[in-house]
Amino acid sequence: MNQKLLQQLKPESVEVDIIRVEEPQEAGIEESELDEMWSYVGKKSNPRWLWHAIDRSTGKVLAYVFGRRKDRVFLQLKNLLEPFGIKCYCTDGWGAYERNLPAECHEIGKRRTQRIERKHLSLRTRIKRLARKTICFSKTEEMHDIVIGLFINRYEFSLAV
Repeated sequence: MNQKLLQQLKPESVEVDIIRVEEPQEAGIEESELDEMWSYVGKKSNPRWLWHAIDRSTGKVLAYVFGRRKDRVFLQLKNLLEPFGIKCYCTDGWGAYERNLPAECHEIGKRRTQRIERKHLSLRTRIKRLARKTICFSKTEEMHDIVIGLFINRYEFSLAV
């Protein structure tokens, strides 16, 4: 508090506006887009998938995991998303989503996943080992996950790495 300013003020010259604060909104994220992105380690017959979720209103990455294109990997992502209190999931038609998300809060369609698909394009442009036709690739899964994870942590979560 600025004590010097308070001492100089005259009570008759001060105007006070009382404004009612709106009801607090419920905690949680209204909508989230989820998708998976293909890449490979060593050779194209050894695929590695980046599964991630973004807040649909802000475009911020909420969580990500690496693995195969299997239900158990999606369930790892889903567990990471639980603290966010997501009310609606927007995905493409991949079966893991249909099998593991409740139908009442799951919207399927490309129209609702445009923002995350755009994020894929940005990632493929900035990280050459995610490009489909490239001579830049990881030789080990560990190195693949570290490089992409460091990039996401630096540019999406603003963490100094």
